[in-house]
Amino acid sequence: MPVRTAVVTGASAGVGRAVAHALARRGWQLGLIARDAGALEAVRHEAEAAGAPQVRVAAIDVADASAVFDAAGRFGRELGGIELWVNNAMVTVFGPVSALSPEEFRRVTEVTYLGYVHGTMAALRQMRAKDHGTILQVGSALAYRAIPLQSAYCGAKFAIRGFTDALRSELRHDGSRVRLTMVQLPAVNTPQFDWARSHMPRRAQPVPPIFQPDAVAEAVCRAAETAPREVWVGWSGIRAIIGTMLAPGILDRLLARQGYDGQMAPEARPPGQPDNLFAPVAGRHAGQGRFGAVAQPRVSAVNPALLRGVMVAALLIPAVVASRRLLRRGR
Repeated sequence: MPVRTAVVTGASAGVGRAVAHALARRGWQLGLIARDAGALEAVRHEAEAAGAPQVRVAAIDVADASAVFDAAGRFGRELGGIELWVNNAMVTVFGPVSALSPEEFRRVTEVTYLGYVHGTMAALRQMRAKDHGTILQVGSALAYRAIPLQSAYCGAKFAIRGFTDALRSELRHDGSRVRLTMVQLPAVNTPQFDWARSHMPRRAQPVPPIFQPDAVAEAVCRAAETAPREVWVGWSGIRAIIGTMLAPGILDRLLARQGYDGQMAPEARPPGQPDNLFAPVAGRHAGQGRFGAVAQPRVSAVNPALLRGVMVAALLIPAVVASRRLLRRGR
């Protein structure tokens, strides 16, 4: 079997680091992208030890389109092409809209949304020639259900979903065999909640239930192999997505009451704590965050196409039964 090559952005910590490990265990060659060169070198050694035949790294900012294109070209040349591109890099800011600056909104958008656009464009440059490959967008349930105190991040995730849907139609129009999939994640135990910029009085925390990055990475790798339109990971995220489709107003009111305290830990936020919005925080990169004691080691994943089929069947079966009863009465 030929060796396959994958590129992972945001590979120095959290979900990206876990995905790099999972792909390495499967024998993939890797191109890893993140801002911190030292952290990337650590992940490179880990991936090689896990089974990756070759690993290349690029210490760049995904907000810089030219740097992303250059890295993709180098990875393609040195590793013999790119079969999988995983867009995962992100930054965020916690706080109400009234506390955020335009510069903070711009930065989150440049990395968390435009970083995906740049990565996707770079991947297409490599994949179109062979008419082969998979682009995977690591999304979030927040791409469907926005929550308070994360407006910049939610806006970026919504934008990724819109961009991805538009591109999917374009690829089909062109008859392209390049595959496109998006994986919507639940709350994950990553360092994000310790190094993200915050305007909240207390330390940030994910809304439970929380899942370990390794479990999420396995779901991402399975989606990369099968490339369905979307995958929804974790029943908490699935409930949030379906709930906002059925009763968005109820969730608005629920989040207004519970969405603030639910995202803040009891302890105060340390003053002067460095954040990674505009530059990486050296020495703080890790695969997991501080919630290991409560994070779940397994997570479910569902193709929403199957859920839609079940819901349609649930609606049609009673209608068919009722029609048959009416027909019998009419005889």
